[in-house]
Amino acid sequence: MTDTTPPTFDEVTAALTGPGGFFEVTTDDVLGERMSVFANRPRSLRDVLVAARQFGDAEYGVFDDAGNRRVLTFAGHERQVASVAAALLDRGVGRGDRVAVLAANCPEYLVTFWACASMGAVAVCFNGWWTRAEIEHALAHTQPALLVADRRRLDRLEGADPGVPTVVIEDDFETLLGYAPDAALPDVPIAEDDPVVLQFTSGTTGRPKAAVLSHRSLVSFVLAAFVIGAREMMLKGGSPAPARPRLAVFPMFHLSGMQSAAVTSMMAGQTLVWPMGRFDPARVVRLCIDEGVGTVNGTATHILRLLEEPTIGDLDPTQVTSVAIGGSATTPELIRATEARFPHLADSFGSGYGLTESGGLVSHAVNAMLRESADCVGPPLPTVQVRIVDDDGVELSDGRDGEICVRSPLVMLGYWRDPEADAAAFAPGRWLRTGDYGRMQDGRLHLSTRLRDLIVRGGENVYPIEVEGRLEQHPAVVECAVYGVDNRTLGQEVKAVVVLRPGVGTTADDLIAFCTETLAYYKVPSIVEVREDQLPRNATGKVVKGVLRGEVDNVYEE
Repeated sequence: MTDTTPPTFDEVTAALTGPGGFFEVTTDDVLGERMSVFANRPRSLRDVLVAARQFGDAEYGVFDDAGNRRVLTFAGHERQVASVAAALLDRGVGRGDRVAVLAANCPEYLVTFWACASMGAVAVCFNGWWTRAEIEHALAHTQPALLVADRRRLDRLEGADPGVPTVVIEDDFETLLGYAPDAALPDVPIAEDDPVVLQFTSGTTGRPKAAVLSHRSLVSFVLAAFVIGAREMMLKGGSPAPARPRLAVFPMFHLSGMQSAAVTSMMAGQTLVWPMGRFDPARVVRLCIDEGVGTVNGTATHILRLLEEPTIGDLDPTQVTSVAIGGSATTPELIRATEARFPHLADSFGSGYGLTESGGLVSHAVNAMLRESADCVGPPLPTVQVRIVDDDGVELSDGRDGEICVRSPLVMLGYWRDPEADAAAFAPGRWLRTGDYGRMQDGRLHLSTRLRDLIVRGGENVYPIEVEGRLEQHPAVVECAVYGVDNRTLGQEVKAVVVLRPGVGTTADDLIAFCTETLAYYKVPSIVEVREDQLPRNATGKVVKGVLRGEVDNVYEE
């Protein structure tokens, strides 16, 4: 009699990552610390490009611009990357130099990123929604050797000189593509721990900071993501099947757009389908049908808008093999709605945890774990170590809440030219202090709450201190507090509670317009409450936002 008992989660993980496993884990020196690493890994993103030659003329990226279909094949993409890299090298861009990219999702963005990766340069991913002040700060901070930008975002500089040589995508990029059509990829030395990308995180101290991520980090991210997929398949008793095209809606300046989409698909040989321009649910549904999309990705906002689009009924549910919600928290309501539209995906939703500074992935919980405990985000992924510490940095035992600290080859090298931020972010031994609270229980991580009052609006992170800093510059504002409130479509929206100076007249609309001058649109408060009384504060003078939210009583008044 044959034993048909399905393998356990731990057994599957051991089979995948143990000796001889496809994702075998070993140990290696990483920046002076012994860490777990994947044994069979590309040593750089240029190695990833070379390995992708096996996919030949298959489609890597399909870009839909209002019906205009632009295609990058794997082979054609490499040729373009080699030509652009040659052009950049001849312009004096070298190993370690920064190349800033300020653009909407487009083929030129991808080619620029991979050209930088192939020649040892560093792509600096500017947030495409930044205002002039934010763009100018990032330029001054990162000092790129070159700026690659589209016209629309350059226009936000209002004619000001960026201060660096600039390639305008619509006017100049074609010259780079045709510069050396027969060029080979560069052969400059690239080390695993060389930086490859700067990705900005929302500023907890006013200004966004640039997390420096290495070739090792991006490669390790993809391999950890592959483990998640392979483990799920084995737990369900399935077998590998050709990957259907994947919908790609995240901005390329996001980890979800670059690591999770662009780099992962390059290593997997999977087609990415990019709808360009403003997110239009009806157009995206039609695109999914026309391109045979099997994997649907997006924030909770994207998925909800797709589910509520009347033409979603035209999409054969069985075409979709996976729906992944990332970049923001999901809700039971959204999961129920997704399962109602795609019944065959019931009980398939997992949940992970990570942040830009951690390289994007820390842990992942399968659906069975979520049913047991809604706050569970699963065991640490292979190569990732997690420990929970108290305010003094002392490790806590199982079941006790504390700050989550992470160490892995995915973790950022540090913040770009910000030693004070690095000192605050890292404990000895390259342990990253995440700023999030949680506990370990039976080998699984459970999230408690954010140490900081992070707002996640439509997948974009907003730190209240940055918005508060802007409001406090207004001459009418005495004090203010900013926090997130629930929004069905966006997940959260930004609310500001403001106390005005006596006799100084202004309105909520005036304050919103004031914020719009220097803050990206998603950071601007959509709700402004004006008060006469001072904000509730505790004994140390800190504003108690729980009182403003109505979560706790104000016990601090004299």
